[in-house]
Amino acid sequence: MLMLIDAASLWYRAYYGLPSSIKAPDGRRSGAVRGFFDGLAVLARRFSPTGMVCCLEGNWRPEWRLELLPAYKAERATADGAEDTPDGLDDQVAAIEALLPALGIATATHPRYEADDVIATLAARTAEPVLVVTGDRDLFQLVDDDRARHVVYLAKGISKAELFDGEAVATKFGVSPGHYVDFAVLRGDPSDGLPGVKGIGAKTAVALVNTYGGISGIKAAAADEASELPARQRAAITDAADYLDRAVKVSSVVTDVDVPVVDAAIPETWKDPKAVEALAEEWNVGSALKRLREAVAAAE
Repeated sequence: MLMLIDAASLWYRAYYGLPSSIKAPDGRRSGAVRGFFDGLAVLARRFSPTGMVCCLEGNWRPEWRLELLPAYKAERATADGAEDTPDGLDDQVAAIEALLPALGIATATHPRYEADDVIATLAARTAEPVLVVTGDRDLFQLVDDDRARHVVYLAKGISKAELFDGEAVATKFGVSPGHYVDFAVLRGDPSDGLPGVKGIGAKTAVALVNTYGGISGIKAAAADEASELPARQRAAITDAADYLDRAVKVSSVVTDVDVPVVDAAIPETWKDPKAVEALAEEWNVGSALKRLREAVAAAE
């Protein structure tokens, strides 16, 4: 089973989940580094993956998505357009990104795409079962029971991660994974800059999707005077037609990103032990890396 990890989701939850008192010898915060690799250990022990790829954010807010929807992720951007990150996280991310290749754990990224797109592409390339580890609801669109694609959702933290199959997605949101994007763009998602359709909340979005089968069907119903859509909803959907088309494109993951082939095999021994030792000492994370080594060995 291949585990595809949204690395940013994991290190953000590690950053906020561990106390700021955890520090490197030089006084810098190191909780995100420790928590990230402890998180990998938890995942390895719980799911016993045979392959693992940490997917990195090559471009957290791609220009092509901004052209479609200028408000995309605007709430998370600084005045110069960079991502607004919490104090001390950037240095820890650099440490994580240095440790992963030293350990021999595969990474994948693309400069024009988000980690979600890289994950979707790697999932599309393989016939083996896939577990996607993320805190991003957008990736529920990848859940596919027939192809054994499931999501490990980190919303409640790494230790309380929930496993979502198709039934779990439908139970939580009221729609199938294949219609999660339709539901999200109708309802809106402020964290991604999706305003939604005026007057349509979650319950109405679920009813519309399940009745008409997605945005194209809903738009067709709004254009059909003989449909049973209430006049208010008909007008709202018609007014939002252009937004709906653009938002679906923005929210749908790309499955054909030009990402090099990666060796996802989890290494039996660290690839560069000297680099690992130096980084472990610099960031005071030797114990976390030991726990990861033990968890990987137990899963083999």
